[in-house]
Amino acid sequence: QVQLVESGGGLVQPGGSLRLSCAASGFTFSSSYMKWYRQVPGKEREWVAGINWSGGFTTYADSVKGRFTISRDNAKNTVYLQMNSLKPEDTAVYYCNVNFGRDFWGQGTQVTVSS
Repeated sequence: QVQLVESGGGLVQPGGSLRLSCAASGFTFSSSYMKWYRQVPGKEREWVAGINWSGGFTTYADSVKGRFTISRDNAKNTVYLQMNSLKPEDTAVYYCNVNFGRDFWGQGTQVTVSS
């Protein structure tokens, strides 16, 4: 079955960096489009970034463009989100996602940006 496991979240000061990882299993990762989302309590889940199967095509929400970088390692079945110049408004639970007719989600990893 499809399994997504996020890791790498934590507490960081404004201006700092974190790298999130999402380990995938149960499907052909190397041919799958992968996405990152985030969610703040009481708000809808927000799309953050997407990456095609080869890593040659990436897209970003305007709110993170120029600060976040999505990448993947198909040999490790893992997608990453490098987050730089973090702001308090980036505080959220971050989820990776794959869609095969319906969305599959991991358990999420908490990112808190605070001084």
